[in-house]
Amino acid sequence: MAEQQTESVISVRHWSDTLFSFSTTRDPGFRFRSGQFTMVGLEAEGRRISRAYSMASAHYDDSLEFFSIKVPNGPLTSRLARIKPGDPILIGRKPTGTLVLDGLTPGRRLFLLATGTGLAPFLSIIRDPETYDQFETVILMHGVRHIGDLAYRDFIAEDLPCHEFLGEQIREHLIYIPTVTREAFATTGRITALLESGAALAARGLAPIAPAQDRVMLCGSPAFLADMTGFLDSRDFVEGSLARPGQYVIEKAFVEK
Repeated sequence: MAEQQTESVISVRHWSDTLFSFSTTRDPGFRFRSGQFTMVGLEAEGRRISRAYSMASAHYDDSLEFFSIKVPNGPLTSRLARIKPGDPILIGRKPTGTLVLDGLTPGRRLFLLATGTGLAPFLSIIRDPETYDQFETVILMHGVRHIGDLAYRDFIAEDLPCHEFLGEQIREHLIYIPTVTREAFATTGRITALLESGAALAARGLAPIAPAQDRVMLCGSPAFLADMTGFLDSRDFVEGSLARPGQYVIEKAFVEK
């Protein structure tokens, strides 16, 4: 019970019928590294229901932000989707996770590859100055089914480049590639297919992905993770960890319930 503390909901945004985000107060003693997750939960019917959620907020923000799907009749998300400002919410005291820069060996380009709400940890990473100190180019690819699922699209493409402190670094080093699979859009197709063909990169003057210069972080659905790890392994990328840094890291605590 002591592993979670009660915070208050500050705001809630419903991006679509299936996606929403919310922000909460943050205990001054809660520290996390960009890309980590913690347990988020609610009291329901006399018990606590919790799931792993990546922090979408920057590690230096005064509040915490989380990005979630809505699962009809889901034990937690069906309740979370109804929260309102002022409601109590449980936040884990011990952040953890493998999507941190220390899990990667040095490289020139960093690929942040996400599907759906797997975008969350990367929203934190792209707002961390250390990311741009370590990599010359940061390529964020976000794959969804429908255009309406591209949550945070305007924030990444329009707001962040104008950020008071990070704007210059973001304009110079961040490349955002949203892609849609079931509607006509500027970039269409699955992330794996786009990387295999190299077309999406070539259109932006970028060389194909390669282990000599590139490092990769993955967060998304189980099918996406399986496809991408197969793709990377076949190209001689080596999976890393905090104990043994490598050329890609994967987050397996993706929230689906």
